[in-house]
Amino acid sequence: MSEHSRQEVARRGGVDPGYVDRLVELGILKPDKGGAFSSGDVRKARWIHSLEEAGVPLEEMAEAVRSGALSFSFLDMSAFDRFAGLANVTFQEVSETKGIPLELLMVVREAFGLSEPRPHDYVREDELAVISVVDFQLTRGFRPVAIERWLRVYADSLRRIAETETESYRTEVVLPFLDSGMTETEMLDAQGELGSAMAPLTEAALLGIYHGQQEIVWTRSAVDTIEVALEAAGLYERMVQPPAVSFLDLSGFTQLTEQGGDETAANLAERLRALVRRSARDRGGKSVKWLGDGVMLYFPDPGEAVLASLDMVESAADNSLPPARAGIHAGQVIFQEGDYFGRTVNIAARIADYARPGEVLVSQEVVEAASQNQVSFDEIGPVTLKGVTGELRLHTAAHSRP
Repeated sequence: MSEHSRQEVARRGGVDPGYVDRLVELGILKPDKGGAFSSGDVRKARWIHSLEEAGVPLEEMAEAVRSGALSFSFLDMSAFDRFAGLANVTFQEVSETKGIPLELLMVVREAFGLSEPRPHDYVREDELAVISVVDFQLTRGFRPVAIERWLRVYADSLRRIAETETESYRTEVVLPFLDSGMTETEMLDAQGELGSAMAPLTEAALLGIYHGQQEIVWTRSAVDTIEVALEAAGLYERMVQPPAVSFLDLSGFTQLTEQGGDETAANLAERLRALVRRSARDRGGKSVKWLGDGVMLYFPDPGEAVLASLDMVESAADNSLPPARAGIHAGQVIFQEGDYFGRTVNIAARIADYARPGEVLVSQEVVEAASQNQVSFDEIGPVTLKGVTGELRLHTAAHSRP
């Protein structure tokens, strides 16, 4: 157990020494006979201060602790060791010693989901690891704007992971404990013990999935680089084709969810996600973002985009989903912060809006870029779409018959 002085608890917990004294007086913090505090006490000071700032009265918390109705002992468990305290260096000092722009350090704090710090606020201990990477990238010529994008994508993706696992933990651990008859205090201790045992397993799984995704993406990048090198040497000729963007949504989704409520909406969305993930993965594509009743997908190969969209639309009925429809366009896109932008994206969205339930509608650019061995196209004529300049030649897609 780490031992900390009163001053260290205050500094690492981000509170005044007088606040630590107040928590001791109230019986929330209990130093040992020598006056030393534990790492759990640092977390208690920080968490309780945050609860108080959120409007939970300190005196009432202390009374609940004294009566046994509430306990913060779960913060002493190993699952919470990962939550860092404050380091003994300010953002201004880091900026001056390492030469990192203060504005970029603000983005580091933003990545942790916290409010923007003042220059003389202390850096968190866990932020130092991120600052080391930022420092390395800057010394190797990385542009600050590229670093900011990287940080924001990490932050958004990891926030979603943390929120999802926390909700799952609540429904699968916390609520069952309470339903079994445990008090809130008993539940907090029990879930802390379970979380301490599960945390290292979860982190290993998270890192394993991350490495697996890295291998796939790095391999694709390596293939592209090697193809370029061979092409430059006159040893290989690549078939260059534009990527495709597909939008797929469920017809009548809003009306169904209004009738069935939130539970119906969540159930439909989860079945759609499972269907989309499977079909996109099998065809070399990926879902970019979810849009309530639909999804935007990216495919390096327009032909695979058509096949995947046909699979999804045809499988919607088999999965008891409302009729699906899809729109696809091929062309250059702009990649930024994990998302795709540009005219290709806008046109694909408009085509999807124009499609009828059960229909996969594609542009002429998709027809020209896609192999027609497994699919057939039927032109519906020039069409004017809202927000798109000029007419587009659109086609309905279908699986080719033997």
